Order: sequence, then C-alpha cells, then structure tokens
Amino acid sequence: MRRLHPGPLADDARAAQRPEAVEQEIRVLQARLAALTEQVSRNDSLLRKTQERELELLRAGSLAQLFERLIVGLRTSYQLDEVGLILHDPQHEIRHLIAGDDLAPAELQGVSFVDALTTVAPQLVNLERPWLGPFHKADHELLLPGTASPGSLALIPLRRNEQLDGVLVFSSADPFRFTQELASDFLAHLGLVAALCIENAVNRARLLRSGLTDFLTGFHNRRYLHARLREELARAQRARHSLVCLMIDVDHFKRINDQYGHLAGDAVLREVAQRIDAEMRISDTGARFGGDEFALVLTEAAITDGEKVAGRVLQAVRSVPVAIGKSATETVTLSIGVAAAAPGPGMRDYKVLAERLMAEADAALYRAKSAGRNRIATSPNVVT
Repeated sequence: MRRLHPGPLADDARAAQRPEAVEQEIRVLQARLAALTEQVSRNDSLLRKTQERELELLRAGSLAQLFERLIVGLRTSYQLDEVGLILHDPQHEIRHLIAGDDLAPAELQGVSFVDALTTVAPQLVNLERPWLGPFHKADHELLLPGTASPGSLALIPLRRNEQLDGVLVFSSADPFRFTQELASDFLAHLGLVAALCIENAVNRARLLRSGLTDFLTGFHNRRYLHARLREELARAQRARHSLVCLMIDVDHFKRINDQYGHLAGDAVLREVAQRIDAEMRISDTGARFGGDEFALVLTEAAITDGEKVAGRVLQAVRSVPVAIGKSATETVTLSIGVAAAAPGPGMRDYKVLAERLMAEADAALYRAKSAGRNRIATSPNVVT
C-alpha cells in the first residue's frame, strides 16, 4: 500500500510548534541559569563571611573572647537562630581552665562540655565533614538543648590531629537553609580554623596557669606563693600590721594512695583543696605547696585569726568523709602549723623574711604531726 504524504498542512503545524518548544526550552535553561547564579552568589557571600569570621577567630586573645566570637559572632554574621559549641573534654581540663578565669555564665551560653561526644549524638563519631540537613528530634535533640525544634542544621566537625575535638552546630528555623546541595567546603574550612583557634587558646590558658597554678587542684603553686608572700610582707610593713601563714598537711596520705591508687589520691587532694578554699577570705591566698601539703597566707591577720581559720579548715575537712570511687569513703584529717609575721621598719629583705615565716609555720606543722596529727600547732615566735 502506498503511504500518503501528510501534506503541506501538517508541515505547517509542526513548524508552528517548533518556536513554542524552543521558547519552553529557553525558559527552562534561563531558570536553571538563574538558580545557578543565585547559588554562586550565595556561595560567594558565604565565602566572604567565612573569611571575615575566620580572621576574627584567629585574633581572639582568650578562651572567653573566642567563645563569644564563635557563638555570638557566627550567629550574627550568618543570621542564624542558634549556634552551639560542643567540646570533647574528658579530663575536664578546659572546664578547669575556664573556672580559673571566672567566666560569667553569659560568656559560656551556647558552649557545652562532654566526656564523650557519642553521649550527645551517636552519629558524631563518624563525622568527617560538615553534615547539612533537616532536624530530626531523635538524632539531634541534645545538640541544642533548651531550644525549639529548628528546621535544619549544619554540624561542623572540629578536627585536629585526626581526632574529633568538638562540633559546631548551626541552627536555622528555615528547613531549606541547610541542605545537601549547599556547598560545605567553606564550612569545613571554618571548622578547621575554629579547631585550631580552640587548641591555641587552651594552650595559651594552660601556659598562663601552669606558671602560677597547680593544675590538679586549681590552687596557686609554690612559685606564686613565694612571690605573693613577699608582696604581702612589704604591704604589712607599710601598713604596720601582721600577717599569718598556715602550713597544712593531709594526714596519712600515702596510705590512701597505696590502698586506692594515685587517681583516687588526686581526687582526695582536689576535694581537700575545695574545702580549704571554702573557708578562705577573698583577700587570702591558697597554694598547693607540694605533694599533699598546702599553704595559706592570711593578710591583715594576727595569730589568733590564724588559729580560727585553721580550726575551720580542719573541721571542714574531717567532718564529712571524702568519697573515693563509687563505694568507698575516707575520713581525712589534717595537721596544721600556724605562724605570724610583723615586719619591722628596718626590714628590706622580704625573701629572707618569707622563708623564715614559712619555716616557723613548717616547724609548728611538724609539732602537730609529732603530737598525733589531726590537730593545730601554733608557733610561739612572731617573725619580725
């Protein structure tokens, strides 16, 4: 059978359809180009903001300033609803450093510390690159505690030396703010810079405190005590008043170490330091003198004031047993030596005077130990 040609009318119809199809294809391409242009513009804006914030983070001079720039600075810069910082701090070192800086609660808002990151979100253990996506309560509820359920999140790993040190959490009420399509290279770089800045700030704080502070107890160290004692002796001389030095020793501490181990011994020393600290005035100075020995310097105090403080410290430590682990407790007692100094007008060698005062307090401490421990002994001599 011979096929019939469609004829000129059909050709005209197809020809009329071609411009419409081309126009439709052009509109689709234009829409895709607009979307790509918008994406490029958004990525370019994100890059500029990221670079600006990274410079601000690198300029931070302290942990407090760094935390403020990570939380408030990033939230403002990226117009986010919430920013959270979760730091892996299994030895509580960062928490101790912050406690020594007396940071206000507002300066730590948005910052949390965990012994293990998996307790916050199990999936964090495998977080190698930024994760962007919708909020799921079952998976993300603990990342930003106390906040309303956001629409989407960006989880930015803070990695140093192949280990995850923490997570930066960006939160937005917009469910489409953070999606898998959004470029995350900028966020990955931000996470690397933030991790580096945190490491540097911690090292800086550690160095500042290590020269003058005992890391285990948070008390000042022996070096600081010597310097402070000389200053207080000079001030006492000018004001014509006396000051007091207490030398404190934990009784039978070696037995605690031998029976329970050195970690338990460290816990006992920390608890003793806290109880001593609770009995001190703001103007007093406490120090870990070495091992299981502590020292206090009481300004503008007479020997009777020293005896009263020593009595309060002794009672505070021995009145409540110290918990060791989960099942054991120990009643800890102290031996305390008390001595006073009243620098005369002609004294100028405060270093020698400080050594004599500590020697008097140490001799009194030895008498307390020799008399059976768990007691206070007072030096009969006022160092002048």
